[in-house]
Formats: sequence, C-alpha cells, structure tokens
Amino acid sequence: MNKQRVKFALRVVFALLFIVAGILHFTHTDFYLLIMPPYLPFHRALVYLSGAFEIAGGVGLIIPRTKKAASYGLIALLLAVFPANIYMATDDVSINGNRFSPLLLWLRLPLQFILIALVWWCVRDD
Repeated sequence: MNKQRVKFALRVVFALLFIVAGILHFTHTDFYLLIMPPYLPFHRALVYLSGAFEIAGGVGLIIPRTKKAASYGLIALLLAVFPANIYMATDDVSINGNRFSPLLLWLRLPLQFILIALVWWCVRDD
C-alpha cells in the first residue's frame, strides 16, 4: 500500500472518529460537563462548541480542498481540550460514581500528542 493511500485511509478513520466524538458532545453532554475543569467558564457552551468543531474538522479532513485547514483546526482543538485531560488525570474525576484507571488517564496525555502528529502527517504533502 502506498503512502498516499495510507494517509487517505487514516484521514477517513480520523474523520469518522472526530464526527462521532463531536456528535457525542450533543447526545451525552452531561458526561463532557463532568470532565470540564472548574476554572473554565461556560461549560455547556464550550462542550457544544468543541463538539461542533470536531464534527466540522472531521468532515473537513475528507474534503481535499479543506483537509489542511481542518487539520490545523483539529490540532488547535486537541490542544484546547488538553486541560480537561489533565484535569481528569490529576483530580480523580468520577463519572456517575465510576472512576477511570489512573494509568489509562496518564497514558492518554502523551497519546494526545501522537494523535496531533498523526493528524498533521495524514494531510502533509510529501
């Protein structure tokens, strides 16, 4: 399989993941509200806004003319939500009485940067 096919396949996978994740911001809003760091304002608005940007970015990844702009937006979004990931790892956040494994929450932090690198790589012109 050549590199361009791999990049296209990765863009499709990311597009689906981001679109589904974005939709979940609207269908499971309460979950996202629980993981918002308390120091951020307008929790509900930020959850909806990030969901809308995930959907738009996911769609943009599969449109050749917008794939680069979409990747920039998704990278910015992944950086913007990073404080919520830190908050979950450091503040023992529970969701409906359930706690996530601390190991998984800490491993998620560097994974975010791998995801950023892959989003960038799959739209780069080689």
